[in-house]
Amino acid sequence: MWGGRFAAQPDDAMQAINASIDIDQRLWREDIEGSKAHAAMLAAKAIITPEDNAAIQAGLDQIAAEIEGGTFPFSRELEDIHLNIEARLTERIGEAGKRLHTARSRNDQVATDFKLWTMRATREASDGLRALQKVLVKRAEEHAEWVMPGFTHLQTAQPVTLGHHLLAYVSMAERDRVRLIGGALEAAWECPLGSAALAGTPYPIDRDMTAHALGFHGPSHNSLDAVASRDFALGALSSLSIAVTHLSRLAEEIVLWTSPQFGFANLSDAWSTGSSIMPQKRNPDAAELIRAKAARIGANFAALNGLVQKLPLAYAKDLQEDKALTFAAFDDFALSLTAMIGMIETLSFNRAALREAAARGYSTATDLADWLVRELKTPFREAHEITGKIVRRAEETGVAELALLPLSDFQAIEPRITEAARALLTVEKSVESRDCYGGTAPQRVREQAQRWMEMFE
Repeated sequence: MWGGRFAAQPDDAMQAINASIDIDQRLWREDIEGSKAHAAMLAAKAIITPEDNAAIQAGLDQIAAEIEGGTFPFSRELEDIHLNIEARLTERIGEAGKRLHTARSRNDQVATDFKLWTMRATREASDGLRALQKVLVKRAEEHAEWVMPGFTHLQTAQPVTLGHHLLAYVSMAERDRVRLIGGALEAAWECPLGSAALAGTPYPIDRDMTAHALGFHGPSHNSLDAVASRDFALGALSSLSIAVTHLSRLAEEIVLWTSPQFGFANLSDAWSTGSSIMPQKRNPDAAELIRAKAARIGANFAALNGLVQKLPLAYAKDLQEDKALTFAAFDDFALSLTAMIGMIETLSFNRAALREAAARGYSTATDLADWLVRELKTPFREAHEITGKIVRRAEETGVAELALLPLSDFQAIEPRITEAARALLTVEKSVESRDCYGGTAPQRVREQAQRWMEMFE
């Protein structure tokens, strides 16, 4: 395809390092789509004949059928998917195939194909996040009243509801979708096709026609930028890195919750593995591997950023490596989402263990301090100190929950405390009292779950 300038074949090692067909053959749909739009535009502008365009369109359809059927003869000697398809087209339809590359370069062709693939993959990732959100909302609604410990520093802090905890990840996933659709996808709206190698083309092409045919908002405004920039892929991988970080946090909680030390939940057999030596083991391998995938996706983003940051304008062969990093990141993300959805759908929770853990660590101490402020008009800092002394008293006497501490012990520290205050110190009363918008109260959890479902619809 480019041998006119050369008298000898490339070295085998040169051919091996230069070839990308093993990776970029995944772009075949986008390459055929882009080529068909380009050929139609060339014919509309009388740059090629209608007959040549008809032959090109039919030939590309035949090649698509070959690839789908597994009979396409991929060749590493032809380097990449673009030259493989063009060579096969010429083999099939003759001279007309050689005219397809008029007014374009592999540089704008690659950038266009890669953008189209990344845009599609980004939409699929966003759809996957929506599917996870729906599962989380369903499970949250089922467990709107189930009390569990809320943690800070992984220490018992205040009681929350399990439904509230699960809805936290729904909010995270929504921001992830906004980043993917509003950021990464929006960064890809310009069509590079027609930028040619770097300077544009002297042919009277219609770049708006090809851009709109391919689903872009319009043509790129600068040909140098169009062929040299990969910020659309960087934006996508950056957004994936954040999204999979959220999946990793949920995965870590599943690992903790399903351990005997926590005993909050059990994974189904479908999402557990065993041990080759210890018959009793149920390992949360899928959750652990999501944590590992998060590291890989973040590393791929860092690698792509490092790859691009040193490049002068315009195109350089370094950019051939962008696709392997991007494809792998999206593959890992899709698999992580599938695994997380499966685990959340089938995870069974232990209500008694959750409630027992919520009550430990004097988790309702803040409720007592708040009662002192509300009912006795005690300044909060004084209320904090009084409550701390009562917690110490409970520890010294071996009472596990403030609600079980005798009223006389309360009144020995603050005589004005009444039985009404002590009655508020159960974990159930605690979560019911957190009734502000966005709070953990069961009625608020149901309200938020309904709000999310209406948004999804």
